[in-house]
Amino acid sequence: MPDEVKPNLNEATTHEAQLAAESIASGEEKAPKVDFDADYAAAQQFSVSEVDRTGKGAAVAEAATAPQYKTSKPEETKTQSQSTGNPDEYLELAKEVGNSSTQGVTNVSDDLIKQALEKGERKN
Repeated sequence: MPDEVKPNLNEATTHEAQLAAESIASGEEKAPKVDFDADYAAAQQFSVSEVDRTGKGAAVAEAATAPQYKTSKPEETKTQSQSTGNPDEYLELAKEVGNSSTQGVTNVSDDLIKQALEKGERKN
């Protein structure tokens, strides 16, 4: 079922659209009729290529997306940590992990915070 396009001068984004809306509103031109169902059906015809309508579509798609180089398949490996029961090793590991959390941290002073707040304020 065709829908009638009703022009709205407030929604015209370009000068040509505004002129077209004015001429339709004044009756100089007829409002175009739009059949969304027919347009949708026509668009469906273009959504599938000619190759895909035949049996060759899947073969062509496979050839187009096939990898150009062979890659090795990953193999699953299992790693088990050897428990030594030595608490010194645990302490050494804890120190390494603990230091990684403080890397890149700088001292933040009150002056630095004050400067950041001043930069973040709106200037009217």
